[in-house]
Amino acid sequence: MLRPATLLLAVLLAAGCGSAGEVGGGEPGTGGNGPITFATGRDTTAYLQPLLDRWNQAHPAEKVTLLELPEAADEQRAQMVANLQAKSERYDVLGLDVVWTAEFADNGWIIPLERGLFPLDKFLPTVVDTALYQGKLWAVPYTSNAGLLYYRTDLVKKPPTTWAELREQARRVKGVGGYGGQFLAYEGLAVNYLEALGEQIVSADGTTVTLDPDRARTALGVFTQGLREGWIPKRALNFKEEESRLAFQNGTLAFARNWPHAYGPASGPDSQVKGKFAVTRLPGLNGPGASVLGGVNLAISSYSRHQNTAQEFIRYFTGLENERRVLTEGSFPPVWTELYDDPELIKRFPYLPVLKESILAAKKRPVHPNYNQMSLVIASAVSKALTPPFSDPTTDFGTSLKADLAEIVKNQ
Repeated sequence: MLRPATLLLAVLLAAGCGSAGEVGGGEPGTGGNGPITFATGRDTTAYLQPLLDRWNQAHPAEKVTLLELPEAADEQRAQMVANLQAKSERYDVLGLDVVWTAEFADNGWIIPLERGLFPLDKFLPTVVDTALYQGKLWAVPYTSNAGLLYYRTDLVKKPPTTWAELREQARRVKGVGGYGGQFLAYEGLAVNYLEALGEQIVSADGTTVTLDPDRARTALGVFTQGLREGWIPKRALNFKEEESRLAFQNGTLAFARNWPHAYGPASGPDSQVKGKFAVTRLPGLNGPGASVLGGVNLAISSYSRHQNTAQEFIRYFTGLENERRVLTEGSFPPVWTELYDDPELIKRFPYLPVLKESILAAKKRPVHPNYNQMSLVIASAVSKALTPPFSDPTTDFGTSLKADLAEIVKNQ
């Protein structure tokens, strides 16, 4: 529930904020109250509009209109960037991939937010960290995400914790393929590689590339070995999230890396693995691995005319009860910690304990304004190395990749 305006005013004045948390007046980039638009990726589960209707019924003079952008993250970003570079007033609230925070903040496209207005201490700490840049809060976590290892319980007695164990088990299964991830040359491949790598590749301040060339080569070797030996089927080179989901759901893989959204369909009546699979944390080189952290944060456009309304909408949309609906009606991972410990929710979504563990252990992608360029470089280099005949990684792979990333950092 939103607090009444008078109470909000009193709280903020008492805190020394002086202006009821207002972020402006009514000109572009100065705030104000009124109708707003919410630009985010396409709602493939049709859960968003009912949540927006709740706000609109309570705020007839400040209604929010949903603007659905393409489903693919790269296309979403391209449309948002074009809009913001033109200083357009069309977007008010932006649903940002967690990795875009630094870029959008660095370019002045979004405004900093007052931390005290949001219950950040109730959120998963790793998730909150994705909304920070150079010590300021630039967005509010809305959904989180972490990769999981899906595995067939009828084929595997004990899930693997390392890539070596997964290789051994995948080679033993008969009648189905071994392992599938996201190996097409796009952001998904960069994510899969960073997860296999299991370490940060850029310093916290974004000024130094910290990639270990030897470890970079070892991580790549996991995939080239799998393709060469056949426990990663060649068709997986064309997999994105949906293709790998269907391959596992149709019973043609023993293991698959995917996000939590694949759990529901795999448990559905048309699934060939219903009742015959479970999820665990991703494997690592020397023990349990760490997922790359995904999710969506909500930010306010610097060119919005109604930034006050946008701020209050974000407070509503990231509140506890709405976050519960994000999970129960949209099947997206929420950001409130207590929802992962709710017995009723765990009964309905059995993967929640593993997902919580995975999110807390997850690693951020590089915090850098030019991360998009880094992703392209990583995906391109790894894709080239995965081209048949799947030979062992050359000794200069890690050195070359580190040099390419350093050039991006240098040219910031």
